[in-house]
Amino acid sequence: MSDPRKPQAAQGTILHSLNQALFDAMEEDPKVLVFGEDVADPEGGGVLGVSRGLSTRFGDARVRSTPISEQAIIGAAIGASLAGYKPVAEIMLMNFTTVAMDMIFNHAAKLRYMSGGQTGVPIVIRTMTGAGFGTGGQHSDFIEAWFAHSPGLKVVAPSCPADAYGLLRSAIDDPDPVIFIENLPIYGTPMETHERGKRVPIGKARVAAEGKDITIVAYSGMVHRCMAALAEISKAGISAEIVDLRTISPWDRQTVAASVEKTKRCLVVHEAVQQFGVGAEIAAVMSEEFFGKLRAPVKRIGAPFVPVPFSKPLETAFVPDSKKIAATAIKLVKGE
Repeated sequence: MSDPRKPQAAQGTILHSLNQALFDAMEEDPKVLVFGEDVADPEGGGVLGVSRGLSTRFGDARVRSTPISEQAIIGAAIGASLAGYKPVAEIMLMNFTTVAMDMIFNHAAKLRYMSGGQTGVPIVIRTMTGAGFGTGGQHSDFIEAWFAHSPGLKVVAPSCPADAYGLLRSAIDDPDPVIFIENLPIYGTPMETHERGKRVPIGKARVAAEGKDITIVAYSGMVHRCMAALAEISKAGISAEIVDLRTISPWDRQTVAASVEKTKRCLVVHEAVQQFGVGAEIAAVMSEEFFGKLRAPVKRIGAPFVPVPFSKPLETAFVPDSKKIAATAIKLVKGE
């Protein structure tokens, strides 16, 4: 990984942007700490190198490798936050956050409420997930809906380096707990890089592609699948607008609604299983808001209601692809 202190090129990766966001935040604020398994290893920098070089610059008092205990990691982060620090806790994979759900749901999310607003918990929980590597049903799940259903938590999921950097900076600045979801399959994809120092507001979506016939709402890695579907959708004579949610909770209803009001059609796409997912909430709100004005029912695409398969062919079939997205969008517009 390149040194985050060197000027960045026009192309970068999410991995590099996350590293630089942590570096810049720690440089600016001595209260920012990093906790996680092997994060203080100067060469490794955690499981994928996001914290590489940080312990060399800031020392192991601020970059702390932890035991293999998710409860300990989150418990220590919550305690440090109550003492005035801003911990960034890395949970290696999103499935492993479930081990610490008591700490996250009953403590981090609720302490502000249970203290009458006197005690904030300014922690960021970084975690990675995504199918595609044959790691099976205990290592690849998107469970963002669990956290979005928890009052007191903010949930973000960037799809590009600029958003990874900007959202992480905003998450560290935030006075409340933020779940920061990173998608493994797009970690190293070269894309336009971030602007150093620039924050991306939590709760603000971006229009990734403008169109007039249908709104497609997505986040994280599914934004790339939706963008890949545009060529096939365009061949059918359809103009699709893609809204990258960026923040799952609180989600940007205004931007999504403005797009749906224009196109009169809405398709929501996520990698998580379709049942009881984030798409259900968005679909319900858009259906309520535009009842009688939509030209087609709001449609959702998600994974089938099964654990992520280990088998490569089944895993490939599990994740929504650009062909399915394109076919569903075309059908919605043409009414077939």
